[in-house]
Amino acid sequence: MTKKGFFKLLTGLGATFLWACGGGGKQEKRQLAAGQHDFESIKGITYYEGKRRFASGLSFNEMGFQQEPSWEIRFLSNDTVLVYSPEEKKMFPFFITYDHGDVYNFAKNYFRITKVSKDSLVFQRLHLNKKEISSDIRSDVHMTLYSKDAIDNKLKTTLEMLQRPTARDTAYIRMLTARAERNAENPDSAFAARKPVQFIPVSNLVKVEKKDDTDPVMGITVYDYMFPRYRIDISKAYQDFAYEFSVVVDAKGRIHLGKFSNVIEEHREARKKTLQAIIDVYLQHLLKVVPGTTLGIPHASQVQLIVAGKK
Repeated sequence: MTKKGFFKLLTGLGATFLWACGGGGKQEKRQLAAGQHDFESIKGITYYEGKRRFASGLSFNEMGFQQEPSWEIRFLSNDTVLVYSPEEKKMFPFFITYDHGDVYNFAKNYFRITKVSKDSLVFQRLHLNKKEISSDIRSDVHMTLYSKDAIDNKLKTTLEMLQRPTARDTAYIRMLTARAERNAENPDSAFAARKPVQFIPVSNLVKVEKKDDTDPVMGITVYDYMFPRYRIDISKAYQDFAYEFSVVVDAKGRIHLGKFSNVIEEHREARKKTLQAIIDVYLQHLLKVVPGTTLGIPHASQVQLIVAGKK
């Protein structure tokens, strides 16, 4: 999937706090619709997100994207909820709109709220397209939040322990790694590394800059690891050049040419040879390449490079 397509799928949770409303004042008590949850029963309890999973029960998908729990909320009434902003380091109030069934809207997101108790809340974050719930990754976000009392006295653990990836997550990453290494040169077999590839210069002839490729709409760096991009400048090159292309860095740090564009078909083979020569002559000799890792496991991942040479 392309970067543009990925971010189109993931609009929602990341940009929540751009639209905090000014609600939270005194509200008149209104009649609840049939089947509507009564948040008055949990009024004032702060809940902390301990788990965020795909429907598979895993924190990761095959692209390497990781669901990370981060929400902290407190219902003030059936009309208003407070949601904590990690960026602003404070709670913001949002109006709650009841839609139908178990579906609610607040903080610019739709949720199916399937469990409400003094111990925990269970949400499914939904994406709607013309009032229809999307069946793709945008609606495959399942969140479980716990009260502090439940964490301390019933689960007898800590929030940090709850939020950690599970043994199933580790097994899944090992499976993806094995699959990627069987075909290390294929970009379609690679997956995003939670700790991206490092290109460390071993010569004064080369400089490396990791580009900040944070999506301007999402506004946060949490997804930047999905599409890492680097600029590499080489001095005393055999000639002036500048190319942008992708590579796959395998678990041993070897660089494999990936995809490139902006070349007419009859020149494609010549461009391929040129880019391979840049990898073999410059990148593999002037850089120490540390492969990307997820959960401490090195694996093949794809990165985008802008490589410029000056004579």
